[in-house]
Amino acid sequence: MFKKIAAFFRSVRIEMRAVSWPTKDDLKEGTTVVIVMSGIVAIFLTAVDGIFNYLIRTLLLKG
Repeated sequence: MFKKIAAFFRSVRIEMRAVSWPTKDDLKEGTTVVIVMSGIVAIFLTAVDGIFNYLIRTLLLKG
């Protein structure tokens, strides 16, 4: 069992060396994109929620 665990960690170490890690600039750019897109999606969903809220209230109060 310990041989399997040791082999697992050896293979993990080998794979981690093969990973292509992003640069600091790539990380900043990716983070900026995620934050901006999250804001855009939040604004869009808020608008859609407001529209549906208005429509449902209008239909329920008139019915």
